[in-house]
Amino acid sequence: MKELWIETPDKTTLQTQHIDVIIKETKARFLSTNQTCDILTPNNQIEVEKSNAKILRITIKDKTSEDLIVRAAQTGIPYLIVGTENWRIIPLENLIARIKGKSKLIAEVTNAQEAKIALETLELGTDGVLLKTSDPEELLKTLAIVKPETLKLQMTTAKIVATKPISTGARVCVDTCDLMTQGEGILVGSQSAGLFLVEAEVNENPYVNSRPFRVNAGSCSMYTLGNPQTTRYLQEFKAGDEVIIINREGQTRRANVGRIKIEIRPLILIEAQAQDKTIKVILQNAETIRVVTPKGSKPVTELKVDDEVVVHLAAKGGRHFGISVPDETVIEK
Repeated sequence: MKELWIETPDKTTLQTQHIDVIIKETKARFLSTNQTCDILTPNNQIEVEKSNAKILRITIKDKTSEDLIVRAAQTGIPYLIVGTENWRIIPLENLIARIKGKSKLIAEVTNAQEAKIALETLELGTDGVLLKTSDPEELLKTLAIVKPETLKLQMTTAKIVATKPISTGARVCVDTCDLMTQGEGILVGSQSAGLFLVEAEVNENPYVNSRPFRVNAGSCSMYTLGNPQTTRYLQEFKAGDEVIIINREGQTRRANVGRIKIEIRPLILIEAQAQDKTIKVILQNAETIRVVTPKGSKPVTELKVDDEVVVHLAAKGGRHFGISVPDETVIEK
């Protein structure tokens, strides 16, 4: 299990984003710049060997400082927080190879991208990261990388109220660099307030092979989640971008986009009622496009009134460039 440590000079900024709840649920550790929390920053091997600290914090500058960290691991110090200067990958590769299993190796990072690199270095990765930031958005992005299993979206069911074949239009296939299983896909909708779970092409049929890396996601103007906090239009995605994969229980994981295919195809409008909301989605009108149901999935061509489908309802308010603005009044039809 990877660990998330947080260090910020301005804890109040993060508290506005429910940092206390995040720390409690994910068991993240908070380090204040004004409180060393029994952290020792040694200058030489003698200080390391005499230290009774549970945490040592060392910046790798050269082979000498690397050897100092290895010696600290050999003495049995539980946690080693490691910062890097110019070289970020090779020093961590060396340390992972030399001390894995002896001490917990925590890499200092300043953003989610650096966290991803540290956790994937030499395949095994570091045991965790220390995120140094006062940006709540960067914290949430890093949290999704370090502890993706904790980012679970609330899912509910909606009842189909109408389906309507419409004319042809530009639809988007999202081909990912990952493989999905039954019940997994991406969230798509005409309104950011309500998104349908469209299943990946994981089902066998007599006419085409399954493509478990693909979600035939619908009209290019549909919303989906770029990350758990923001929406994007399907048309905006390109190779290398990240997309959120989700299952009917709301468990999320990240995948990279391998390609986007935009083609002209017949479309179908689907409307559903969830709680007090009427939500809509426009998908390709074909038997291979399926929406997730509470116990399976169903082709859009077979949907009938009162069928139940799995959806995600967003918080109230509008969005500005994909970012939620809870107090904004927006009417989406």
